[in-house]
Amino acid sequence: MSKVYVFGIGGTGSRVLRSLTMLLASGVDCGNDTIVPIIIDPDASGGDLTRTVSLMRCYSDIRKQLVFDGTSQNEYFKTEIDQVVPGFQLPLDNKVQTLKFQDYMGVSSMTSNNQCLMSMLFSDKNLNADMNVGFKGNPNIGSVVLNQFSQSQEFIAFANNFQQGDRIFIISSIFGGTGASGFPLLLKTLRSNKNIPNFALINNAVIGGITVLPYFNVKQDNSSEIDSTTFISKTKSALAYYDKNISGNNSIDALYYVADDINNTYDNHEGGLHQKNNAHLVEFISALAIIDFINNINNRTNPTIHKEFGIKDLQNGANDVILSDFAKGTEAIIKDSLISMFLFTKYNKNCLEKQYEHQPWAIDRKLDRAFFRGSFYKNIEMFQNDFFTWLEELSSNKRK
Repeated sequence: MSKVYVFGIGGTGSRVLRSLTMLLASGVDCGNDTIVPIIIDPDASGGDLTRTVSLMRCYSDIRKQLVFDGTSQNEYFKTEIDQVVPGFQLPLDNKVQTLKFQDYMGVSSMTSNNQCLMSMLFSDKNLNADMNVGFKGNPNIGSVVLNQFSQSQEFIAFANNFQQGDRIFIISSIFGGTGASGFPLLLKTLRSNKNIPNFALINNAVIGGITVLPYFNVKQDNSSEIDSTTFISKTKSALAYYDKNISGNNSIDALYYVADDINNTYDNHEGGLHQKNNAHLVEFISALAIIDFINNINNRTNPTIHKEFGIKDLQNGANDVILSDFAKGTEAIIKDSLISMFLFTKYNKNCLEKQYEHQPWAIDRKLDRAFFRGSFYKNIEMFQNDFFTWLEELSSNKRK
């Protein structure tokens, strides 16, 4: 069956992939056998990225030991998460992590006229910015540096693996640096770079994307380059660009929008291990956009289809969302699967150790102590611990 390649750009891309992995593990039906996540993020040590990669690896290890056939009705982990590129990541040139932007661009060796041009295009702060943890809300820097990803062996591997009927989905935020710059660049490459393998297939493929508008703030820190007071102005500028160069030229088939006007405030971390935000409803909804795309957008569209996600009037307070607050169609997709995984996890945590030796389902299948102490079940326990953590984060965020 065909594959869906899901590109997650920047920290938001990793966080949405985390929610998608939880949905797939629970058995939410995405109508496709195989999802291929590919993360583009210069912040290789970012907490959001490393956590998501670890989760997807655990998912894959579990699924490899499961059998799916006409006699197996198991719903958990039924969608394969395939790893086409190592670590689910497209690496950037190593020097991106070690150089300031002006050194990366070779400003010192430019002619005086070109140096003047660079000073017109980029501020002194931009030129002196180091890039070891990403672009810190500067899409003008990201749009230059990210141009290199299409030349990597990993991107070539993706293109070589692409087949007729495969589709592509792109996750990005619009108010930062990596996502806002990476989305247009990636889409342009997929639609116009004739030098990549299988260009005709990729150029004509069905492509969707979600652009995540501002849904959180960061604490003010004068020493940080990230300032959430600029998020809205950056969003307006990017939307104007997208209107002309993405949906305006029909280069994308379906474009999803999601945002929230109740914004939690996070600590201001520019990147690295400390940039690990708690799971958020907006990321959960963004994962549902991927499910919607897979289930409903099967052919090229003209003009671009635009979708926004809405929640009906909340009955439980402005900050609280429960399953019945979603439209019936959405609730039907997620309700049984999430509750089932929740109960499965609760049973494993609270009852399994006391009961399995006396239960026919374990005795008949010779599931003994060695099985429940083995690597397969350890992976189940590890994944379910992460599942509970994810639910707890969702229940304590704004909105919760």
